[in-house]
Amino acid sequence: MPAASSIRVLVVDDQLTMRALVRSALQQIGFSDVSEAPDGEEGLKTLIAKGCQLVISDYNMPKMDGLDFLRAIRSHEPTRKTAFIMLTGRSDKELVQRAIQYGVNNYIAKPFTTVGLKQKIEAVFGALT
Repeated sequence: MPAASSIRVLVVDDQLTMRALVRSALQQIGFSDVSEAPDGEEGLKTLIAKGCQLVISDYNMPKMDGLDFLRAIRSHEPTRKTAFIMLTGRSDKELVQRAIQYGVNNYIAKPFTTVGLKQKIEAVFGALT
């Protein structure tokens, strides 16, 4: 059972408001080390520089969308095992199947709740303490 406070999280979303909502939910769950990036390109740079254990990323972003970001993470040896949760307003089957094909660990639809987010994280890491 990992402690939420021991897991470094990277939140990637082009909307500042959504990043703030995710950060707030994570803090309520007990996460304290949360970084942010506005798109997949910046997210990848941040991930490589900081080495996070969990990425929560939007799908629809400029420069590099969530699927391309996930593929980049999975193809880079130092980051390939990073847990990845896709957060998006789209819930069509094609997107979900492609995300699974590329190695997504879990998926959460917007709008989300703090309880729902915690459940998705715990499905990846096990119960949080």
